[in-house]
Amino acid sequence: MPKCVIAEDEALLRTELSRLLAAAWPGLQIVAECEDGGTALEAIAEQQPDVAFLDIRMPGLTGLEVAAAAAEASPGTQVVFVTAYDQYAVDAFDRGAVDYLLKPVAQDRLAATVQRLQSRLVQGAPDAEALAAMFRQLGSRLSAPAVEPLVWLTASAGKDTRLIMVDDVAYFQADHKYTVVMTAEGESLLRKPIRELLEVLDPTIFKQIHRSTVVNLKAIASVSRDDTGKGTVRLKSRPETLAVSQPFMALFRNM
Repeated sequence: MPKCVIAEDEALLRTELSRLLAAAWPGLQIVAECEDGGTALEAIAEQQPDVAFLDIRMPGLTGLEVAAAAAEASPGTQVVFVTAYDQYAVDAFDRGAVDYLLKPVAQDRLAATVQRLQSRLVQGAPDAEALAAMFRQLGSRLSAPAVEPLVWLTASAGKDTRLIMVDDVAYFQADHKYTVVMTAEGESLLRKPIRELLEVLDPTIFKQIHRSTVVNLKAIASVSRDDTGKGTVRLKSRPETLAVSQPFMALFRNM
C-alpha cells in the first residue's frame, strides 16, 4: 500500500485534501498530516512515503525547502505542491518532475494528478540530486516573507519583562506551549508556542534545525556533520551547541 504525507498549515484545507485523496486514491495510506514545514520534513524522513503533498508557504520551512531536503532524506518520494501561487511550481511541473494543485483543490485535477503519480511510481525514483537543486532554485523566489516579519518581542526573565530585538536572538527552543528565547545575555520565556512564532519570523534569517529549535542564521559560527549525518551548530554568542537532526542538514547545502 503506497504511503503519503500531507503538509498544509490550514486545518480545514488539510482535512479537505485528505478527504479528496481518499476518494481519488482509495489504496493510498496517509501516514502523517502536518501543519508546518519542520514537522513535515521529519515525517517524510521517518516514514519514507511514496508521495508528499506540500503546501508552498508554511511556517518554518517552505514546501520548496522541505522538498529539497526530502530529496536527500527520502529520495523515492514523489512531490506534489499545493499552492495558491502557481508561478512557484509551474516550472517544476513543466519539466515533468513534479505536479502541483491550485487551491481550492478540484476533484478532477486531483484525479489527473493521482494518475500521473501512479505512473511515476512504476517508473522508479527520480534523480534526487537534480530535483533538490531545482527545488532550491525555485525556493529562491520565496525569499520575501509572506507577512511583515517580527522586529521585537517581550519575554519574561524571572520577575522582569524584557524587550528583545529579534536580531539579537541566537535561537528559539520549544518548551511545551511556550518558547525559550536565547540571547547573548541569557534566557527568557515567551508565552507563545514556537509554531505561532514561526509564522511571524523572517524565514530568510530564522531556520528550523530541529522540530523544537529555530536558529538565527546570523548567530551561527559553524556547522559540522558527524558520520551518521546529524549536525552540530556552534554559535557566536553562546557557549552551548545545537543539534541539527539529519533531514535538516540538507538545508545548509550551498548556503
